[in-house]
Amino acid sequence: MKMIIHDLGQEEFTVLEPPSTGDTIVISDHGKIRPCIGCFGCWIKTPGVCIIKDDYQSMGELLSKCDEIIIISRCVYGSYSPFIRNVLDRSISYLLPYFVQKNDETHHQNRYNNYFKLTVHFYGEDITKAEEKTAQALVKANGINFYSEEECVCFHQSLESIKGVWQ
Repeated sequence: MKMIIHDLGQEEFTVLEPPSTGDTIVISDHGKIRPCIGCFGCWIKTPGVCIIKDDYQSMGELLSKCDEIIIISRCVYGSYSPFIRNVLDRSISYLLPYFVQKNDETHHQNRYNNYFKLTVHFYGEDITKAEEKTAQALVKANGINFYSEEECVCFHQSLESIKGVWQ
């Protein structure tokens, strides 16, 4: 299954001609996502499920079913837009609260035996080289934390250049 997480308006997203197959889930901002409150309830009280009752409470489980995740985000100082950052924060239930050593770093254990390809498309008219470098490091770190098998980062000056990335 493929998951597309984006911060675009519905009209902007439709113009990109996304796939309309049954094996693609689209996560977008409907104005109903609540922020992660850092309570760790998804690890302790309701393992694997966020305690906040909204459309994003099962993000960890959804990630566990994906073989590819595509993120489309405005580049904000070398990071994701607030909506995308919130979705990723709400996805922490994909991991276990226990720690392991990977690449001489401490990371959380993987809750699911799942590895996906992570592709991030950052867009913006004035992305600097420093922001690109920061964004590349961020996506690589996210890939390590979420146990992705491969990460790819692309930068776009306009949304038009994102068309056709679904293949």
